[in-house]
Amino acid sequence: MRSLQNIAWLGIKELRSLLGDAVLVLFVVYAFTWTVYSQATGTSNEVNNASIAFVDEDDSALSNELLNAFYPPRFQRPVEIRADEVTDAMDEGRFMFVVTIPPRFERDLRAGRHPEIQLNIDATAMQQAGIGSGYIRNIIDDRISSFMLRSEGSAEEPVELIVRKLFNPNSESAWFTSVVAIINQLTLLTIVLTGAAVIREREHGTLEHLLVMPLSAFEIAMGKVWANALVILIATAMSLFVVVEAVLDVPFAGSHLLWFVGVALYLFFATALGLFLGTISRSMAQFALLIVLVVVVLQLLSGGSTPVESQPDWLQAMTYLLPTRHFVSFSQVIVYRGGGLGAVWPNFAVVAGVGLAFFVYSVRRFRKSIAVTK
Repeated sequence: MRSLQNIAWLGIKELRSLLGDAVLVLFVVYAFTWTVYSQATGTSNEVNNASIAFVDEDDSALSNELLNAFYPPRFQRPVEIRADEVTDAMDEGRFMFVVTIPPRFERDLRAGRHPEIQLNIDATAMQQAGIGSGYIRNIIDDRISSFMLRSEGSAEEPVELIVRKLFNPNSESAWFTSVVAIINQLTLLTIVLTGAAVIREREHGTLEHLLVMPLSAFEIAMGKVWANALVILIATAMSLFVVVEAVLDVPFAGSHLLWFVGVALYLFFATALGLFLGTISRSMAQFALLIVLVVVVLQLLSGGSTPVESQPDWLQAMTYLLPTRHFVSFSQVIVYRGGGLGAVWPNFAVVAGVGLAFFVYSVRRFRKSIAVTK
């Protein structure tokens, strides 16, 4: 009972210290509001407002219909240019796409000669170029098929492909990137707050004050863990309900309570990692460098930036021990697919097991650090 009281009072001391640092508080608020919003809306996997030009050497009813098939918000209004202007226009970066329709295109198409349409792409914008070429191909194929069906009629296709997009029917990238942004900020801020608390105690000399009190290393560590985890948990809840669900209008298919249980388990690991990095660091500068090395690796291998399946087999096996991978995995299952405890308990178990093992190791390191200080 006495130990719990010590942990509670130490946590309250941590909260007062954190709330007294206005810069750090503003940083937490900024990270879980504007950073999440900008990451969700600023980067997109869809083509948006792409510039496109047409070289119409056919000037037929079909070529005019193709010209009118492209409109905002995916594409800007098409601009007609001459064939001798294509090279200069692409060199100057005025258009991302230039479509060239050859002479007698409609006539050759009706005669069954399979004419070709040339698509010039400015591939310096690699992602938009790759996705946009697929958009243009689909739009042109669809318009040609509908035009030929109206004018000449056509036999039914032997197979009709019906596409059903589950969990994100409109392919809105913000639905995915917003939750990944929360996960990234949660990982970064938890490690920063916990590690900075340890280093701040050392630099301000207040660690020596704690050492003369009847406190154990476990109590000091737990005080820092629960206080910083509580701050991040509250910030995460506000970011989810206000920024993601209210502002970005991202639906939450599963149980909020179940997801926050998983968040609490992950915070146990993240605070232990912050405690460990704060213990082995001798200054804020060294701590910042370690964060760059550790957090970037955790985020890249989590599956939030790129699918885990695209990684080498040997690396995929190693990521099974990373709680960040399981955090992203159970978040996708709960948030998007509406899965319950039966679907995510293996991820919860791994996060809890790795977090507990790392916490025990971190407390031992912290105890040794205190012993050296004494």
